[in-house]
Amino acid sequence: MKRTLLFAVLFAMAFVAVSAQNRQITGTLVDKDTKDAMVQSTVQLLKTDSTFVTGAISDENGKFRITAPENGKYLLKISSVGYSTTVKQIELAADKDLSLGTIDMKVDAVMLKGATVMGQAMKVTVKEDTFIYNASAYRTPEGSVVEELVKRLPGAQIDDNGKITVNGKEVKKILVDGKEFMTGDTQTALKNLPTSIVDRIKAYDEKSDLSKVTGIDDGNEQTVLDFGLKRGMNHGTFSNVDLALGTKNRYAERLMGAYFNSKFRVMLFGGGNNTGDMGFGGRGGGFGRGRNGLNASKMIGTNFNYEEKDKLKIDGSVRWNHSDGDVSTKRSSENFVSTVGSFSNGLNQSYTRGNRWNAQMRLEWQPDSMTDIMFRPTASYSTNDGSGWGMSASYNADPYLYVADPLSVASINRLAADSLMVNLRSNNSVTYSSNKQFGGMLQYNRKFGNMGRNVTLRLDGSYSESNSKSFSASNVHLYQVKDRLGNDSTYQTNRYNLMPVKSWNYSAKATYSEPLWRATFLQFSYQFAYSYRKSDRSTYAFSNLGEQFFAGISPAYRNWDGYLSRLPRPYESYLDTDLSRYSEYKNYTHELEVMFRMIRERFNFNIGVMLQPQKSHFIQNYQGVSVDTTRTVANFTPTLDFRYRFSEVSNLRINYRGTTSQPDMTQLLDITDDSDPLNISKGNPGLKPSFTNTFRFFYNNYTQNHARSMMAHLNFSTTRNSISNKVTYDETTGGRTTQPENINGNWDLNGAFMFNTSVDSAGYWNVNTFTNLGYNNYVGYLSIDRTAGSQKNVTRSLTIGERLAGSFRTAWLEVELDGGLNYVHSRNQLQSSSNLDTWQFSYGLNINLTAPWGTSLTTDIHENSRRGYNDRSLNTNELVWNAQFSQAFLRSKALTLSLQFYDILRRQSNLSRTIDAMQRSDTEYNSINSYAMLHVIYRLNIFGGKSGGEHRPDFGPPDGRRGGRRGGPGGFGGGRPPRGGFCGPMM
Repeated sequence: MKRTLLFAVLFAMAFVAVSAQNRQITGTLVDKDTKDAMVQSTVQLLKTDSTFVTGAISDENGKFRITAPENGKYLLKISSVGYSTTVKQIELAADKDLSLGTIDMKVDAVMLKGATVMGQAMKVTVKEDTFIYNASAYRTPEGSVVEELVKRLPGAQIDDNGKITVNGKEVKKILVDGKEFMTGDTQTALKNLPTSIVDRIKAYDEKSDLSKVTGIDDGNEQTVLDFGLKRGMNHGTFSNVDLALGTKNRYAERLMGAYFNSKFRVMLFGGGNNTGDMGFGGRGGGFGRGRNGLNASKMIGTNFNYEEKDKLKIDGSVRWNHSDGDVSTKRSSENFVSTVGSFSNGLNQSYTRGNRWNAQMRLEWQPDSMTDIMFRPTASYSTNDGSGWGMSASYNADPYLYVADPLSVASINRLAADSLMVNLRSNNSVTYSSNKQFGGMLQYNRKFGNMGRNVTLRLDGSYSESNSKSFSASNVHLYQVKDRLGNDSTYQTNRYNLMPVKSWNYSAKATYSEPLWRATFLQFSYQFAYSYRKSDRSTYAFSNLGEQFFAGISPAYRNWDGYLSRLPRPYESYLDTDLSRYSEYKNYTHELEVMFRMIRERFNFNIGVMLQPQKSHFIQNYQGVSVDTTRTVANFTPTLDFRYRFSEVSNLRINYRGTTSQPDMTQLLDITDDSDPLNISKGNPGLKPSFTNTFRFFYNNYTQNHARSMMAHLNFSTTRNSISNKVTYDETTGGRTTQPENINGNWDLNGAFMFNTSVDSAGYWNVNTFTNLGYNNYVGYLSIDRTAGSQKNVTRSLTIGERLAGSFRTAWLEVELDGGLNYVHSRNQLQSSSNLDTWQFSYGLNINLTAPWGTSLTTDIHENSRRGYNDRSLNTNELVWNAQFSQAFLRSKALTLSLQFYDILRRQSNLSRTIDAMQRSDTEYNSINSYAMLHVIYRLNIFGGKSGGEHRPDFGPPDGRRGGRRGGPGGFGGGRPPRGGFCGPMM
C-alpha cells in the first residue's frame, strides 16, 4: 500500500509539472580543426554583468544542456584547457528553447606556439579532477599495447591480477574516444589496443547513468580511463597484426582491425599467447611480475558503437576467452600464534581450463529533448575445469634445520622419529563447473520545464544457473594422536559433490528531483529489491573404503569414471545426508533515500541519508540440523560530498560515507561444521552488525609554468563491531577452529602524494615522484589451545612506498634513472616473533634510442633487492636486464621487425613472500622469466578527411613536440613511474 501511494504521489507531481516551459539552451562543442567532440568542457551561463547563474559540463559527445531560470539576455562562457575561451551573447524570449548548434573551439594559438618552439610535448595536464596524459610523451616499445602506456603514467599502477589503480582509485571502466568499450572488462582494452593509435588518456570519475540523464550529481561515480584516438582516425579503416615466436616454446599473436565513420564504429580483436600476457615494459623494476605459473590464453572479441546525434546511441560487445593454466608451487610457512605445528611445507600441482562467452549492450534513445530511455542487457556462459594434486605437512620446529627436503619420504621418517612431525596430508581432486547468466536494466527519465525537475524510473533483473561437480581424495596422518593400539592416527576424506545453484533478483526504483531555489535540489528515491538463491549440494562419501582405495589414479579433466568405476556399487548409494547441504535464501530490501544538493560556480555540496529496512528468510538442512529462520534489520547510511574548485585546474574534494554491514546468515547459526577435521568452523548467534565510517580527502593542482602537476589524497576508515575470526589451534593435530566474533579498535589511514614537473622551460629534463603512506591498527583474537581463553591482540603496521624518476628526453634519445622503495614496519602486541622491519627497493636505468630511418634500441637494467628478513636466503639481489632492437620497413614504416630479450642475465627469481599478523609464507612458482622473442608487426591504416593522414601508420610529429588535442598543448612535465619498463620508439 505504501509503495503504491509513493508511486502515485510521484506521478501526480510529474503530471502537474509537465506543462511547464523549458528555456533549454543546447549545443555541441567540437575541435575546430579535427571536428572531434570536446569532452568535459565547462559551459557557464552568466548574467550580462558576468554574475554566475548556472553551469554544465559537456558530455562524451561534446553536448551540453543548460536551463535558464527566466527569459532575458545572458552571456554563455565556454572554456577548456588548451583552448581559447569563447563567450557568446544570447537572448531567451517567450519561454522558448535555444539551440546553438555546433560550436567550434579553437586551440589557444599562444600556447600552441610556445609548445612548438620551446621543446618537448607536455606529459600531463589537469582540469578540475580530470588528469589528461599526452600519449606521445610516454615512449613505449614498438608494437606495444596500451597496458605498457598505462604503466608509465604518474600515479597509475597495474598489479599481477590486472587491477588498475589511478591516484589510489580502482579503474572500473574503459572508454575509447568517450564511448563505452568492452564494459565490465578492462583487460581486453589494456591487452589489445595498440599504443600507436592513442593520442591522449583521460583519468576521471564518470557520473552514473542517473546523473547523466538528470544533470544532478548523485555521488555514485566510477573511475574510468578514456583513450582518445589520434586526430583523423574517426573516419576510415585501420588494422594491426603482431606475430611472435620465442625460445622455450614461447609464442604470442595479436590481431586488431577497426572501421570508423561519422555514425558507426566497429573494432575486432583476436589473440593468443603462452607468456602470461605480462607485456614487455616494467619487468625489471620490481618484484612479483610473471610468477604465477605457466599460463596460456586466447580471445576473440568485437566492440561496436552507433550514434545518431540527439536521438539514438548503441554500444555493445561480444567476446570469447579461453585460458589454460599449469601452476606448480612449493610453499613454506610459519604461523605466529601457535607453539605446536607452527611450521608447514607444501607441494601443489594444478591444471585449469576455462571458456567464457560474454555479451552486453547499451541502448539509449531520446525521443525528444526532455525524455531519455536506456536499456542495458547482458548475457554470459562459462565453463571451468580443474585437476591437481598436493601434499603438505606441519612440524613443531623449522624442518630445514634438520633436513634439506622436508617432504621427502626419508625426511618425514627422520622428523617423525624425532617427534617433530605433527601431521601429513596428501590429496588430489577433479572439478568442473558451468554457469549461465542473463539480465538487464531499463531506465526511463523525464525532464520538466523548471530547471532540474525530473522523474526517473528504473528496473533491474537477472537470472543465473550453475552446476558444479567435484571429486576429492585426501589422506591425513596425525603423528601426535594415537589410536587404541598406540599407533599414529590416520583418516581419509573421499567425497564426490554435485551442486546445482539457481538464483535471480529484481529491483524497481523511482527517483524524483525537485529544485528548491537557484541550483539547489532535493532528491527523493525509493527502491524495492528482491533476491533469491537456492543451492542443493549432494555429497557422496567413500571415506571408509581404505587409505589406498583410490591410489594410482592420475587426476584429469572430468575423469569422474576413473574414481567412481572402482566402487563396488553405484555411487548414488553412498549419499551422506549429513554432509549434503540444502539452502534457500530470500532477501527483501527497501531503500528510502533523501539527498540535498547545492551546485555553485565554486563548489558543489551533497548531503543525504539512506534508510534500508531488510528482511531475510533462510532455510538450511545440514549435518542433521534443519534451520528455518527469519531476520529483520535496518541499515543506516549517511553520505556527504563536498567539492571546491579553486580554478579550472585546481580542485578539493571531501567525501564521507557511513555503512552498516550485517553478519552473514550462516555466521549467525549455532552450528559446528567439522566436515574437515583440520579446519573446523563454528557459528555465533550473538554477532552484532558492524558500522564503518569512511573519509576521503582529494586535492590536485596544475601550474602552466613547467607543467607542474600535483595530487594528494588521504583516506581514513574505522569500524565499530567489526567481525574477526577467533582462531583456536589444536596442538595435537595441528588443526584449527574458527568462530566469528565482534571486536572494536580496527582502523586504518593511508594517503599518497604525486608531483611532476619539467626542470627546464623546454621540457627536456623531467622529474616525477609518487609517495604512498599507510598505517593500520588491526585488532583480532589469539588463542593457543582449546583450554586457554582467547586474548585480544593488536598489530600495528606502517608502510612507506616511494617511486622517483628523473629523465632527459630529445627527439631521438630518452634516458631515465628511476628507483622504488617499499618499507614495512609491524609490531605485534602478544607475539614479538612476528615483528617486521623489511625493505624492498629497486633502482636502475632505462635508455631509448630512435633513429629517423626506423631503427630503435631499447634497454633497461635494474637491481631489485630485499633486506630485513630473518631467513638470509630471502635477503637477495636480482640484477634484471631486458633489451629490444627493432627496425621498420616499407613505405610509412608499416612493417616492423622487433627482437626482444627478457631477463638476459637469468637473475629474476620465481619466489615471493607474504607476511601478515598471523603468518609468513614463501612460495616458489614454475614460471619462465628468461627468453627471447621475435615479433613481426604490420599496420595498415586508411583514413579520409583533411587530417586523415591517408595510408599512414601514425600521425603528428614523430618527436612528440606538439601537445595533444583536447588536453591542450599547455606545457611540459610529468614523468612516468619508475617501474623499470622499456621505452620504445615514438609512434
